Amino acid sequence: MARRALFCVYLIYSIPDPTMDWISISLLLLFGLLFLLAEVLFIPGTTLVGLVGFALLATGIWFGYRDLGSTAGHLTLITAAVLASLILYIGLRPKNLHKFALTDTNTTTVRDARRPDIEPGTVGRTLSALRPAGTALFDDDRREVVTRGEFLAAGTVVRVLGIEQNRIVVEQSA
Repeated sequence: MARRALFCVYLIYSIPDPTMDWISISLLLLFGLLFLLAEVLFIPGTTLVGLVGFALLATGIWFGYRDLGSTAGHLTLITAAVLASLILYIGLRPKNLHKFALTDTNTTTVRDARRPDIEPGTVGRTLSALRPAGTALFDDDRREVVTRGEFLAAGTVVRVLGIEQNRIVVEQSA
């Protein structure tokens, strides 16, 4: 029993002073700025890293006011604000944004189903079996086609009947 009491007394008196020293506050500010830097430059859009950085900065500033006095708190606040602003300015410059945004333009086109380039009566050859849908070749142009329920083997000559609801309908050519 006496050992337990002595151990409790030891634990009570071995707890360090709850005030923060300037090294701990500096580390809070440093890690807060590093998290903000990571959010802005390396992993933008995650928000969680930026919030953690902001929380670390706010905690460091608060401890600076509480434990080091108002003059050191003001100095901590001004330093953190200037460095955070510098990080945001460097990270969000238009010169740096090209690393995170796509600058190439897409020049490809999509076939307009309202103006088909395959007319009824066009003859082609099936590349796959049509059961009832499959692939056919019309003048070196691969197209997805359907039949009206018939099954056609690969290599069959087909003729376009028309286009219904964005589908090319074919039948076996005689």
